[in-house]
Amino acid sequence: MKITKTQSLANRAHIVETASQLFRGRGYDGVGVAELMATAGFTQGGFYKHFGSKADLMAEAAALSLERSAAGACTIGLEEFVNRYVSRAHRDGRDTGCTVAALGGDAARQSDEVKATFASGIEKTLATLEEKYRAGAGATPEQARAKVVSLFTHAVGAVMLSRACPDDSALADEILQACRAELLDALAAD
Repeated sequence: MKITKTQSLANRAHIVETASQLFRGRGYDGVGVAELMATAGFTQGGFYKHFGSKADLMAEAAALSLERSAAGACTIGLEEFVNRYVSRAHRDGRDTGCTVAALGGDAARQSDEVKATFASGIEKTLATLEEKYRAGAGATPEQARAKVVSLFTHAVGAVMLSRACPDDSALADEILQACRAELLDALAAD
């Protein structure tokens, strides 16, 4: 039975959503096409009706989750962003958390298309944070840019390092607590 174009687009969107979550949870190399399609409820053969390659899907899934992260940052202030981002809940929510923290290391070893997708998503997040910072601090565009690049880099690094430790490790929590306090102090100083 032939499916409609609308159903085909809905199926593709479901595959991208599923891939986004699986990739963030287990990394690009930790998920095969057969498992991904089975998790999405489709056969492996249907994959190539939607995507030219796994790399194409990786870029599309990253774009989806990066867009959502940037949109989420629009709805909260900088202090709340730091408190939510540099937290155990975010750290433990690998498959639903920030794509940059989950896949930044993996993206560095991927195609230029995947890297460009990450660069675009990071830029959108930085622009959102920069706008919020400038509104609160009265900083020049250059000062605001430098501040949010540092803030986001430290936040991502804190989550990545914490995730590199065993889940029940005191060091994992210490990294988050120290970095969160440092970031909040830096924001308060402005």
